[in-house]
Amino acid sequence: MFLTLSVTSSSPPATDVGFVLHKHPGHARRQDLAFGTAHVLWPEATPERAQMAVVVEVDPIALVRGHAGSSQDGPLAQYVNDRPYAASSMLSVALAQLFRTAMAGTCRTHPELVDHAWDLEVHLPVVPARGGEALLRRLFEPLGYTVIIERLPRDETHPDWGMSSLVDLRLAHRLPIAHVLRHLYVLVPVLDDDKHYWVGDDEVDKLLHRGEGWLADHPEKDAIALRYLKRRRSLARQALRRLVDEDVEEEVERTGSTEEALEKPMSLQRVRIAHIAARLTELGARSVLDLGCGEGQLLRALLADRRFERVLGMDVSPSDLERCERRLKLDERPAHWRDRLTLIQGSLGWRDARLDGFDAAAVVEVIEHMEEDRLADFATALFGTNRPRHVLVSTPNVEHNVRFGALPAGAFRHHDHRFEWDRPTFRDWAVGVAEAHGYDVTFEGIGEDDPEVGPPTQLAVFTCR
Repeated sequence: MFLTLSVTSSSPPATDVGFVLHKHPGHARRQDLAFGTAHVLWPEATPERAQMAVVVEVDPIALVRGHAGSSQDGPLAQYVNDRPYAASSMLSVALAQLFRTAMAGTCRTHPELVDHAWDLEVHLPVVPARGGEALLRRLFEPLGYTVIIERLPRDETHPDWGMSSLVDLRLAHRLPIAHVLRHLYVLVPVLDDDKHYWVGDDEVDKLLHRGEGWLADHPEKDAIALRYLKRRRSLARQALRRLVDEDVEEEVERTGSTEEALEKPMSLQRVRIAHIAARLTELGARSVLDLGCGEGQLLRALLADRRFERVLGMDVSPSDLERCERRLKLDERPAHWRDRLTLIQGSLGWRDARLDGFDAAAVVEVIEHMEEDRLADFATALFGTNRPRHVLVSTPNVEHNVRFGALPAGAFRHHDHRFEWDRPTFRDWAVGVAEAHGYDVTFEGIGEDDPEVGPPTQLAVFTCR
């Protein structure tokens, strides 16, 4: 199997990437592996462009030594297959052994190069694409890669045999070397949807370690975890819970959140859900996204009204989605409920084609749980790319917090809120989003409108021009 990493640069010189990779462009490197041998070569090394190639030679006898063959695939299947040629978990193992220090982001001699974003291209001439071109794009495009895919024939000399499940893959990006190595380490086995070794608890640690900083927010992290962990669902659930820090969320659920306790006397959540469901009805929406659906309170209200023909709930937390399914009691509901609902795991701020084609989106008490510097990505993805006709965004009005006697001065309503805005700040943000993406926006209050500090919840209603 074969991989090239090409860098184009003038300052610093392209050959300086060798310092980051801990491989001299003038030397070849050989590494013995349990299943064969890996080589690092430099076909090109100039100040303007450097190309490093990794060649992994697989010994099919070493690979299967001590392992029983599969009777289902025939006695020769363990010897006659595409393993020596197609990128797989063996390539990930080779990358980890060859570039362990680079993958960790360590360079003692030139530390300033570790975080340098290089213009680079990765070429994998033979890649299993079990899941098709769409999966390839869903894996790499949210990370910012330009993806070029060419399907490969089963046999070039027999075009009538059709196309294979293998592709020629090129990825282009501008990012630090450590990042691309970690992405490849995790995603190459995901594409293959298999591993050449037994998967146990330690693989969860590897996944979380190599996925640190990017996997938690990836819209396909469910599929990534399941495929990386060889479809062992218990391990995938363990990895996902650790990714989203479910221990903290479950503790909050047991003790009850401050926000729920504060708002319960005024039945604010019930009022909020009723108000937003009514506004969606007035807007004539027939298909609705509930982004950050939590345990499904808005979903329940929408599904109870047959005018909503298609409803999709998305949340970052797998455990919240599980609770949502239980609390909606879908197995007890009539078909006109079940057939209209889709639940998916995903994260705001990433391009997600699953959210295309809806009349409206509701983002109810969600944005305040995001870091403010991620709001631009959220707006670009939802308003700029998915572009539902209407978007309803609600968030707490921090001015009203003085009316909650149990809330200490200056404290937020919920421990996970990253910010709480006053009305002018929310208006400025919403108007900026509307102007940038071609929407009109109006503002409403939810809950009793206090003459001094306004309503407890503020709502922006966006309509595409």
